[in-house]
Amino acid sequence: MSPDSVRPCAVLDTDTYNEVDDQFALAHLLLSPDRVNLEAVYAAPFFNNRSTGPQDGMEKSYDEIRRVLSLVGGEVQPPVFRGSNQYLPGARTPVDSDAARDLVRRAMAPREGKLYVLTIGACTNIASALLLEPRIAERIVIVWLGGHAPYWNTANEFNLMQDPHASRILLEALAPLVLVPCMPVASHLIVTVPELEAQLAPYSKLGAYLTDIVRSYSDNAPGWSKVIWDIAVTAWLLQPDVAEMFEEPSPVLEENLTWSHPPGRPMIRVVRRLERDLIMADFYAKARARG
Repeated sequence: MSPDSVRPCAVLDTDTYNEVDDQFALAHLLLSPDRVNLEAVYAAPFFNNRSTGPQDGMEKSYDEIRRVLSLVGGEVQPPVFRGSNQYLPGARTPVDSDAARDLVRRAMAPREGKLYVLTIGACTNIASALLLEPRIAERIVIVWLGGHAPYWNTANEFNLMQDPHASRILLEALAPLVLVPCMPVASHLIVTVPELEAQLAPYSKLGAYLTDIVRSYSDNAPGWSKVIWDIAVTAWLLQPDVAEMFEEPSPVLEENLTWSHPPGRPMIRVVRRLERDLIMADFYAKARARG
């Protein structure tokens, strides 16, 4: 299950203000118009110390998406849609939103190949779209940064635990699913502030901004590094040769946020390993070229 055309069509679902890595993933797509047709961007909810609740997190993410779009620039930019203002209130209860409705519309529109749905936050918008219109499952491929590897001792990771109901809907694999585990796969994609200051900051306003938000994320103690988790998903789409994959039955997400592996589950694709250096080299080169 790899992109089925040289320039696949995709949408990005992102809790962009939650941390400092979604911005890299969004920029990666925007800087790669020859490799992907980014049709839309959806703001996902989140709740942590950078928001007062899921709706506030979604609104802050919406604003941050707009900020990154303005820094990347370009004559043609994808539309941005507000997403869910809460997590799924029940196992089969969608949250209606502009983002979920837009995904249904795009997925059901005539197209060659499938629409790639890249989700790098709580997957509320995507699960809601599947509940609102189950037929889209046949027309999309979901690529999700959520949970840890199926063999890990816990599934408890921020994107997954924000909305367990939505996570379980994706894991039912009604739609083809590519799971990009946080541990121990995306966790390999680390950068340091000195690296960003040398490779990114001097070349553009975008580079300076990305460097600044990483620098401000920590006290920058000697030896500190930051995982740029979400670029794992965009790299899978843009650079298929950087990912080693395997296929296995979808795990079940238990109430205590651990994995179980009963028989009879649908098959999904799981990323086993990513080439960190090739991914970051591609990103730096594209960011420099934009200037």
